[in-house]
Amino acid sequence: MTSRTTVDLLGYPDLVVIYLGMRAINPEGAQTMMKFGPGIAESVAAKPDGLLLHEDIAFTANPLPSSVFRQYWRDFASLETWTRTMPHMAWWQAFLRDPASTEFWHETYFMRGGMEAIYGNAQSPLGFLYFAPNQEARGPMFSARTRLGLEGQAEAVAGVHETELYSDTERPKD
Repeated sequence: MTSRTTVDLLGYPDLVVIYLGMRAINPEGAQTMMKFGPGIAESVAAKPDGLLLHEDIAFTANPLPSSVFRQYWRDFASLETWTRTMPHMAWWQAFLRDPASTEFWHETYFMRGGMEAIYGNAQSPLGFLYFAPNQEARGPMFSARTRLGLEGQAEAVAGVHETELYSDTERPKD
């Protein structure tokens, strides 16, 4: 007979689960991805406050690499705080300015309800992009906090203000 187990999540009312992925677009992107491995391992080894578990759930290389991670966070505040600290902040700033032939995505799910996602430099649909209406992540859609409709001020994303990412002709209108 198959053994079955379940969990009691009552002690985690604000649990957040986030899936993160990165894909190489070409061989240059594959080199970029290989550079991130040690940084990801170091950031997890630092045991950021609120990170309950980090799992490497997929890595493929046919013909170009793609990685997927899953993280469980105690609450959104812990996750959001961590994204605004080093080394994550340095990596995200660099990616926003130059994705270096990679695409990045995350999809976030909340125990209390709600989901949000971002797809950076996506070359083809994946996840919610396959079936949900798409819109640019500009203006109020630029940060996870505002995409979720959460109260409080959304700071510049990882120290990069949205207006730094666009030429004058591309700047979003208020």
